[in-house]
Amino acid sequence: MNPTSPSVLEFQSRLDLFEPGDQTALVCVDVPEVQRIVVDQLTALNYKIHTGLFLEDILLKMRAHVYDVIVISEHFNASDMISNPLVLAAVVAPSEQRRRQFLVAVGSTLVTNDEMQAFQYSVDLVVNLSDVVNLRPVLRRGVMRSNEFYTPYREAIKVEGLH
Repeated sequence: MNPTSPSVLEFQSRLDLFEPGDQTALVCVDVPEVQRIVVDQLTALNYKIHTGLFLEDILLKMRAHVYDVIVISEHFNASDMISNPLVLAAVVAPSEQRRRQFLVAVGSTLVTNDEMQAFQYSVDLVVNLSDVVNLRPVLRRGVMRSNEFYTPYREAIKVEGLH
């Protein structure tokens, strides 16, 4: 099969069934080749995955489920990181939900693992397009650091009965 044939370049529409305890991910990438790489990397990390191409569909999915990881394309829906509607929706989510989600921005102007850039855009991790093939180890490390950071907080909340 020719790798540039239309069937290979079409978007994957993926809607895995989630079970309690599954690691879940939402992939919001509107470039077919990049979406495929991201989905492959997340699948290798045993994430159950939903994908979305249309803004309304993705926003509905974000309201309906608290995903462990959300991967957002820098220019999704012809936006930029400052006006990206998916990042904005994730940032205004209730704090309990936001603390449980790990936001990853993928784009050509982003510098992989740049913590200041991640802070600037209110995401947990930024990944340059050239590094998306290495998303698996970068994401694994980022999620592990986030869990280490939030574990004492989550335990304190649980002890106080606030969760």
